[in-house]
Amino acid sequence: MEAKEAEAKAERTATTTWNRETIPKVMKIVSTRLPHRDLISLLLVSPWLYRTLTSYPSLWMVLDFREMNKAGDRIIAAISLPRYQHLKQINLEFAQDIEDKHLEVLRSKYFVSLQNLESLNLNGCQKISDKGIEAITSTCSKLKVFSIYWNVRVTDNGIKHLVENCKHIIDLNLSGCKNISDKSLQLIGERYQDLESLNLTRCIKLTDGGLQQILSKCASLQSLNLYALSSFTDKAYKKISSLPHLKFLDLCGAQNLSDEGLSCIAKCKNIVSLNLTWCVRVTDVGVIAIAEGCTSLEFLSESFAKLEPFAHGELCQTNVPWRSLFGIVGVTDKCLEVLSRFCSNTITTLDVNGCIGIKLIVSRIGNEPLHQWFSSAIGVTDKSLEVLSRFCSNTITTLDVNGCIGIKSAELLMSLYISGSLAQIRTAELEMCTAVRLGDAGGI
Repeated sequence: MEAKEAEAKAERTATTTWNRETIPKVMKIVSTRLPHRDLISLLLVSPWLYRTLTSYPSLWMVLDFREMNKAGDRIIAAISLPRYQHLKQINLEFAQDIEDKHLEVLRSKYFVSLQNLESLNLNGCQKISDKGIEAITSTCSKLKVFSIYWNVRVTDNGIKHLVENCKHIIDLNLSGCKNISDKSLQLIGERYQDLESLNLTRCIKLTDGGLQQILSKCASLQSLNLYALSSFTDKAYKKISSLPHLKFLDLCGAQNLSDEGLSCIAKCKNIVSLNLTWCVRVTDVGVIAIAEGCTSLEFLSESFAKLEPFAHGELCQTNVPWRSLFGIVGVTDKCLEVLSRFCSNTITTLDVNGCIGIKLIVSRIGNEPLHQWFSSAIGVTDKSLEVLSRFCSNTITTLDVNGCIGIKSAELLMSLYISGSLAQIRTAELEMCTAVRLGDAGGI
């Protein structure tokens, strides 16, 4: 009898230990991997779970009201709760109903709760002005990441408040802030010399002088986004060479960038990703300089640049897993031959949409599954499909021949479809291939 009682007592003790120690530990581990909104939902499951989760301060360092309505009232209500005393991150991206007045309330009533804030996302919060920026930045001196994409109310005064109140910013996104000027860049350059990431997309009032302030003082930059800024010239672009740690550079729409400017950028040996889309003045000379200088390059977009075939041969000596020749009318079969020689072990995607000079598809590029886009390549004919059928039937996964009016054989398309990996993904696209009778293509 005593033995049974002892055994029962041991079981009760084990159960109690399991409930009080093991389960809370498991919940803590699981909860750290849940999004903030799911964590809030768990609080409603039971009083025990509520007490367990709220006892771990590390779970309540993030507030996420992204795309939510009444975000201003929500964030004030949330920060008033004891569990949000050690916030590190607030995300209000595209949140609705968040205004300057809400940020002023946070400053006046919950200053202590924001002392350790490191990341603030106000992307798309278009009712926030310089006044709101002043209020919120005055409460979070430890801020490292600040993003206020697509805000036309913020001016140089707002940036002045930012640099004066938050001295440790390393990641700054001002994309779409169309009312900031060179004055803002001067302030940023002077105060944020350890800046690592800067996005100035569509900040249309900026000039060479402002950009030079950044390039001459922010030597730690690793990511620089100058998307859709056509006012800069080589005078500023040449200074990009002074960024030894630069890895990501977006120059899409840099209409004044010439081969001379691009050759200077090629001195940035650590560039991994470079976007040259719509850089209409760039030719082989500039691209070859990039190929020879940026030996770490992995992604290069050069749509609509003025490139000759052998430029791509040079580029293929770098580690380029993705290749777009979209719309480059000067690209010919010779370029594809160079690609097949130099990129056989790296290229996995080939996009030649609108390349009207291409008439023959190369037989094989690489050992990995290959994606082929030949949309609107009007020179592609049945001969190309025959080559694909012989050499690529086991590797090709996607075939887009929209607008390839030279293709006439539905039987060849069917043979590709039923013989290899293509059947496992999706059927070939036949829109605008007017010479192909869809009824003849059977199950395609």
